[in-house]
Amino acid sequence: MLAPRLEGFLNSRRAMRWRRTLTRLAGYGTAPYPPPVRRRLRIMNVAAYLIALFTLIYTVEQIVLDFQTWRPVIFINLALIAIALGAPFLHRFNEIAGALTLGISENVGLFALTWMLGTDSGLHMQYFACIAGYFVVFGLGRIKLIIALILAGLVLHLAAWAWFTQEHALLHVRPYDLAELYITAVVTTSAMVAAVVYYAFRLAEQAQEETDTLLHNILPTPIVDRLKGAPGIVIADELADASVLFADLKGFVALAKRLGPARTVELLNAVVSAFDDLADQWRVEKIKTIGDAYMAASGIPEPASDHAQRLGGMALAMQATLSRIAQERGVPLALRIGIATGPVLAGVIGAKRLTYDVWGDTVNLAARLEGQSQPGRVLVSRATKAHVEQRFVMERCGALDLKGFGVEEAWYLVQDLRTHAAPPALSGAVSAPA
Repeated sequence: MLAPRLEGFLNSRRAMRWRRTLTRLAGYGTAPYPPPVRRRLRIMNVAAYLIALFTLIYTVEQIVLDFQTWRPVIFINLALIAIALGAPFLHRFNEIAGALTLGISENVGLFALTWMLGTDSGLHMQYFACIAGYFVVFGLGRIKLIIALILAGLVLHLAAWAWFTQEHALLHVRPYDLAELYITAVVTTSAMVAAVVYYAFRLAEQAQEETDTLLHNILPTPIVDRLKGAPGIVIADELADASVLFADLKGFVALAKRLGPARTVELLNAVVSAFDDLADQWRVEKIKTIGDAYMAASGIPEPASDHAQRLGGMALAMQATLSRIAQERGVPLALRIGIATGPVLAGVIGAKRLTYDVWGDTVNLAARLEGQSQPGRVLVSRATKAHVEQRFVMERCGALDLKGFGVEEAWYLVQDLRTHAAPPALSGAVSAPA
């Protein structure tokens, strides 16, 4: 049983080494360039290596057939192989040096080879394989250069077709050998075009996946879908019922001065990352962080009947998570949380750095409640209580005089009845009548 497993492990290790080696070869010389240019240069490198490989196949075939007869062709092929392998080294000069050198050498080389072997060899058909490659390698920003190279290739193809008929070929080889060369040319050209196009599309898909991942990290998924479906659209929604959460670390400024910049950033990153994971678990939208403050909302961008319950559950989980982090790192951390429920406005703002944000009295009330909450506790509004009182043990806080709202009743969330366990920071709290 161990032998097959060991063999499979070794094979996977070898495959990984091969993939790493091929990835390094494809990326040779591309590091100094921005990602879009880097992708084009990687495609060019792959095309150059394939040209070198398939030309080597021609060369070996010709050496086996008859070295003396095919000697001029072999020397031209060896020169084309050297140029193809050297093209990636030209990236150090500029982004088109390698591709331009490769394109010109292939045009000239194919013309010379067709001159020697005649059109029955099929080599002049390879000019068509370059057309798509020019667009991929040079990019649409150099359309004049692309058109010039395509026209040059077409002219050379037509000239070879008109001038280098078989009776005018410089080398006289057996028809069978020409037929074999023609088949090899068709197979290798098709394989090279397929491989380069596949690799180009694969890189494009990877780039799209990276862009989508980045967008989904910045904006809610439904918003991303709407923006992709109608770019430039103004997204502004009015939701009749949603819940908003504000959380703030008590005394974090003083703690940051004691910890220093590096430890402060590392600690804050650990806390926020843990809260982000909770937002995913409770299907809540993180809105933003401002310093040590964390803002989230539920019931947006798509309505949800249990929005307040989701946010309440996440709030208690945040308190438990922060207690764990504080204990693990040996630092005093306490979180105040406020939650309000009601109508909100939500939308995307900004042109260069898009932001999904929410506004309205509900947002302001949640911020006021967070300011009045006690460290380690979750304070909620009357509307939030009405949504969650069947699920959570609650403790009355009483009437609060909130700026901009006057006197408002508020309650503390104590325990989620579905878990039958209070977060560590809230142990000992009891339910009080409303």
